[in-house]
Amino acid sequence: MRAAILLAAGQGTRMKSAMPKAMHRLAGRPMVQHLLAACAPVFERIVVVVGPGMEVLERAVAPHATVVQAERLGTGHAARMAAPLLEEFAGDVAVLYADNPLISTATLERLLLARTQADLALLAMRPAHPGRYGRVVLDAEGQVARIVEWADATEAERAIPLCNAGVVCAAARDLFRWLADLRNDNRQGEYYLTDVVAAARAEGRSARAVEAPEAELRGINSRAELAAAEAEVQAALRAAAMEGGATLVMPETVHMSFDTRLGRDVVVEPHVVFAPGVTVEEGATIRAFSHLEHCVVRAGAVIGPYARLRPGTEVGEGAHVGNFVELKAARLGARAKANHLTYLGDVTVGAEANVGAGTITCNYDGVNKHRTEIGEGAFIGSDTALVAPVRVGAHAITAAGSVITEDVPEGALAIARGRQVVKPGRGVRRKPG
Repeated sequence: MRAAILLAAGQGTRMKSAMPKAMHRLAGRPMVQHLLAACAPVFERIVVVVGPGMEVLERAVAPHATVVQAERLGTGHAARMAAPLLEEFAGDVAVLYADNPLISTATLERLLLARTQADLALLAMRPAHPGRYGRVVLDAEGQVARIVEWADATEAERAIPLCNAGVVCAAARDLFRWLADLRNDNRQGEYYLTDVVAAARAEGRSARAVEAPEAELRGINSRAELAAAEAEVQAALRAAAMEGGATLVMPETVHMSFDTRLGRDVVVEPHVVFAPGVTVEEGATIRAFSHLEHCVVRAGAVIGPYARLRPGTEVGEGAHVGNFVELKAARLGARAKANHLTYLGDVTVGAEANVGAGTITCNYDGVNKHRTEIGEGAFIGSDTALVAPVRVGAHAITAAGSVITEDVPEGALAIARGRQVVKPGRGVRRKPG
């Protein structure tokens, strides 16, 4: 059995934010959820340490257990808060940080493997710019002798290139004993998690460092660091999409989310945003400056340019959604078309129907949302307002400029507009001079 303690109580002072640091987003989801996803395949139990008043964070990590660190007395103190929830746990426990969200499952597996070969294992890296990271001091045998925090390090120790990533793993009985014995006699007056290394070595126990890439282990403590991590994540997501057979015409302009799914032979033009929850099937084209969120685009469909697909939308096989068209909770059938300046909300559009420019579904009465149904092969004339709930039958037609308030039978023509009146000569007389 293996358990993880995720330290997420940080307020994110350098973020200058009212939101918990762990809730800041990378590729469309909070940092803490990235870490939870990496942990899920390798840990049977997960406990998240949060700060006071972080109910939004507690909801984000559910159903995992949470414990509140009421006083922020350091990382060792935070990890100690989880002890009561794991007091009967007999396996290994790893302590991780929510502001290190990009650790991979493979790296965690290497950490756990190293733990089987030593009494304590930790993650370390060799960053290009070590900065204020704690340094990992090795002994002559290559074992970890101790971790020294930057604030407490000598100049010689600060010159060490191997840096601590903060993650440790040990048997639960050992880890919680070492945590209970931590002291705060340092410059910060805090209980450092990293001091468990010294505690282990004082008992003659072995400690191993597992090196991993800086891109995985870098901490995110500021908006600038968040932006740098976002750039790395986006580059990886774009590379994976292209490796899977999608064409990104200008990859650096395409924004993807952690769960974006692009099928083979999908073409994505420049400046497209994929918010969370988007699947685009094979052969579809997403044209420039389109925004998609929680929607499905079926094979061969064409979206955009300048289209917006909102949550609950499904665009059928071979369908067309054109410029300045917005869809919300809409289902377009196969080969249906809505090509220009249209809003379709809470609507079902049948196969091969055509929706003319300027059409809107009037789906909200100020209290409730109502649905519109447009039948297979129907033709909706330009500038039609469909006042829901309403149904237009298969192969029916609405005349341009109509306000449709009643159902239109299958195959019928509906005209709902004021009659045109022409006054000869009146236009000239209205013009001065």
